Amino acid sequence: MNITEKTITTLEFDKIRRMLADACPTAGSAAQALTLAPAEYVDQVRRRQKRTTDARRLSDAKGMPSFGGVTDVGDSCERAQKGAILTQRELMDVAVVLRTSRSLLEYIRSNRLFETVLDEVFERLMPNRHLEDRIGRSILSEELIADEASPALAEVRRKIRAANGRVRETLSRYIGGGYSKFLQENIVTQRNGRYVIPVKAECRNEIKGLIHDTSSSGATIFVEPMAVVDANNELRMLEAKEAHEIERILAELSAQVADMADRLSLNYRNITELAFVFGCAELSRRMDAIEPQVTEERVCRLVRARHPLIDKRTVVPISLTLGGEYDTLIITGPNTGGKTVTLKTLGLFALMTQAGLHLPAEEGTSLCLFEKILVNLGDEQSIEQSLSTFSAHMVNIVSIVAERNDRSLVLFDELGAGTDPVEGAALAVAIIEDIRGAGALCASTTHYTELKTYALDTPGVCNASCEFDVETLRPTYRLIVGTPGKSNAFAISEKLGLPRRIIERANSAIGAENKRLEHVLGELEATRQQAEKQLSEATAMRSEYEAYRKDAEREIAERLASAERELENARRKAQNMVESAKASGDYIMEEMDKLRKQRESERLGEELARARREIREHLRTHSDSFDPVVVRRDEKYVLPRKLCRGDEVLIVSLGKKAVLLEEPDRSGKVTVQAGIIKTKVEVSDLQLIEEEMQIGAGEQKKKASEYRMSVCREFKDEIHLRGMTGDEAWSRVDKYFDEAQLAGFHTVRLVHGKGTGALKNALWRYLKTDRRVASFRIGQFGEGDGGVTVVELK
Repeated sequence: MNITEKTITTLEFDKIRRMLADACPTAGSAAQALTLAPAEYVDQVRRRQKRTTDARRLSDAKGMPSFGGVTDVGDSCERAQKGAILTQRELMDVAVVLRTSRSLLEYIRSNRLFETVLDEVFERLMPNRHLEDRIGRSILSEELIADEASPALAEVRRKIRAANGRVRETLSRYIGGGYSKFLQENIVTQRNGRYVIPVKAECRNEIKGLIHDTSSSGATIFVEPMAVVDANNELRMLEAKEAHEIERILAELSAQVADMADRLSLNYRNITELAFVFGCAELSRRMDAIEPQVTEERVCRLVRARHPLIDKRTVVPISLTLGGEYDTLIITGPNTGGKTVTLKTLGLFALMTQAGLHLPAEEGTSLCLFEKILVNLGDEQSIEQSLSTFSAHMVNIVSIVAERNDRSLVLFDELGAGTDPVEGAALAVAIIEDIRGAGALCASTTHYTELKTYALDTPGVCNASCEFDVETLRPTYRLIVGTPGKSNAFAISEKLGLPRRIIERANSAIGAENKRLEHVLGELEATRQQAEKQLSEATAMRSEYEAYRKDAEREIAERLASAERELENARRKAQNMVESAKASGDYIMEEMDKLRKQRESERLGEELARARREIREHLRTHSDSFDPVVVRRDEKYVLPRKLCRGDEVLIVSLGKKAVLLEEPDRSGKVTVQAGIIKTKVEVSDLQLIEEEMQIGAGEQKKKASEYRMSVCREFKDEIHLRGMTGDEAWSRVDKYFDEAQLAGFHTVRLVHGKGTGALKNALWRYLKTDRRVASFRIGQFGEGDGGVTVVELK
């Protein structure tokens, strides 16, 4: 696409680039955003738009993935391939790339909700957990290698600690013994890497040893006593071995980096590509934007478009169509009324669409593609080049006329201004005719009546105006397509206090034709405003009626459903009571009949006692059918599917709704949460609720699938717990783990801060006994170090 930097700056696309860079999560993607250029071909543009849309869908459903502060490792990989030993900082950057690659793959593979065009980019990532963990275990910071980096390093450091102890023990005899009177201070210090003591200059012969340094005043000399020379020599040898072993470890890690240098470079490029696309999605979310339709027809249609650089709370949306019935739009209206903003919005939206960015507009917005966007906006006056405003505009227009073609969008601001009005209007009409003849789409602002008349008389040319409220002397910034604007110069001047006699004299100087045109435009504007007012009132009344009707229908339906449930419960209870009484009566009559037959028997007393016992036992064992109060699940009811974590169920015996916290165990029991109570119940006492579920307080209801979607969309892979007590933090973490498993996350971070370590220790005590936890560890470099605990969930 042939777009000059001047056009990009004039239409303020450079500011959109900076907004996009601010939304990008990595430095590489931000740099890519600052050089973003529009694409030219339809397939390219549609693919860019689809990628942004899919990233927005993923962000809305699962949250933006973590990119972990990835930096470019290309130079480091190249150095490693040439045999260089990488620094600790470079190796840590490599580990961040590997860790981010792994987390991005986990992000797309866990809880996969839908297919996207980004899946291919995600699957191109190649993590290496072995190298990632090896670097993480070996390098603690830019300055520190861990003892666990190798057994040899651990052994050397053990010996260094022992040698240090021996040296200090020997020197302590000089500090605390009889030699202390010869010392300037009772301390042990170092010079040139060797342990020394500060001796008074006048006492140098009292302590035999090697002099390594003197103070600036000369009053103190730093002496290494002969008793520690051998120990210091041993210490220096051990430190040399330590440095050699560290160099060997770094060389070994660098060699492993060299082996997968190409894959690391590809990983970084893919991560940057994904970060850029998710940056586009984040910008779309911030602007409340939509994906525009990309059409091959020569039509631009904006529906309630909002300029992205104007505050969302104050911007006035505009709707317009350019192309199709008319290829040229003549926009009139007062100064500062929004004419230039309309041109910039149209040009900027064309650039954003072809760059793959969403537009802050409403559904139905569509744009065609342009090979060139040619603009003449603003004051082009140049003192250095001796150009007046008109001359500067004309230089630009000459260039536009030479470059325009049938795939161009041409935007003129105040075409023909800066010279004699008659000549300027005639020149403006001629230029527009030439642009139209080349087949380009054109929009121009003007104050000339001749151009309004031209638009009224010429097929394919349409008038538009920016509305102005004469009563308040303020523009409304609304664009009215199909109606030319009225200058309102006389009305504004009179409102501002210009004497009436001057207004009348000026009015008399206007030609009859112009008066008639202005009169017609005034009447047309008044009629339009009245019609709009009536339409607005009718729309408001209709909306109010629709809302009232929906509320009434919902209330009626809820009452009918409630009444039906109550009636069914009453019928069931009555039936249970009747059956209970009948069953009890039948059994008692049978027993009384038996007793009647045996009343002559000698064992009448024993038979009566036995009968009482049997009646009690019968009533107890059959209480399920006799008791009409306790509700039990219908024996014919069968769960429609296997119960899963997150399902909402009804505890039939309690008549309470609950949510499953885990899947059923082997004994047929399952843990559920009903309100604030956690309990275990039999699966046979549960009934699956698939229609609706109550989430949170009030009357807000969501479907179970929507609840899971909401948890997935809002879930973050870290939770902040700083400032809480151990119990408060664990209460949050307990619920957080349930949501993590529901969202499909296996690795999460608990941010507890460093502080005294009390909160971390409390959390670790709970983590050790939690069955949902597979493992946990302290955070590594790039993860938050000691202020974070990384938890792997089962």
